[in-house]
Amino acid sequence: MKLLRYGQPGSEKPGLVDDRGTVRDLSGAISDLDGSALSDKAIERLRQIDPATLPAVTPDRVGPCVGRVGKFICVGLNYIDHARETGKEPPAEPILFMKATSAIVGPNDDIEIPRSSNKADWEVELGVVIGKRAKYVETSDALSHVAGYCVVNDVSERAFQSERGGQWTKGKSHDTFGPLGPWLVTRDEVTNPQALELWLDVDGVRQQTGATSNMIFDVAFLVSYISQFMTLEPGDVIATGTPPGVGMGIKPAPVFLKPGQTIALGISGLGCQKSRTVEARN
Repeated sequence: MKLLRYGQPGSEKPGLVDDRGTVRDLSGAISDLDGSALSDKAIERLRQIDPATLPAVTPDRVGPCVGRVGKFICVGLNYIDHARETGKEPPAEPILFMKATSAIVGPNDDIEIPRSSNKADWEVELGVVIGKRAKYVETSDALSHVAGYCVVNDVSERAFQSERGGQWTKGKSHDTFGPLGPWLVTRDEVTNPQALELWLDVDGVRQQTGATSNMIFDVAFLVSYISQFMTLEPGDVIATGTPPGVGMGIKPAPVFLKPGQTIALGISGLGCQKSRTVEARN
């Protein structure tokens, strides 16, 4: 299933996309698409509903595909070519950092360029949405704890990230730096999360092209690994790293975002995002 949330910020309703691409209202079945609705049993109940019996809607806005995210966990340098374009060696173990949940916005919402920013950058990533509590899980069982997958743009401010005390979270957490969606695609529709194509354009120019098959650490390993350090709860989101082609890696000189640009990105089977960059609001 393709599940989503639609409506104005703070008032989103749950929905699904039927086989014809029509959005159907799920608010009569669940209150929101959050951790409480992401267990295997809960998703199976939704699957038993005939979409034709649900009201068809025309959303004025698509919101982030997961509500009330508890943890937004990111994996750094998880593609060899991306690690090398940043001047770093591929890591021996996953690099983990947190992105503030206040950064989460819808897939087509504006992306703010922060005040004093001069190195805002883009990163298309596969998002993994947890559906079942995971603590000390084995790699062989890790994917059973996944509810589904989504597109993530791990927007970054490189100067804040690397030149302001070495705290990656500083450069990753500005408001609007975490577009999620458009859909949460349930696990059964993604038979192999390591066989997905990723892409990202800035102002119509292709900047990133990649494949999840090139991850250094695959999804199952990441879920298991992270669960050794913290308990993953339903509704938590893991951004699994970006392929090469980010602005900081462009030669001979890096290229960064400025207000008034368009960023489009997508992952095969998971949908596309399209955002405009704007000056930061108060």
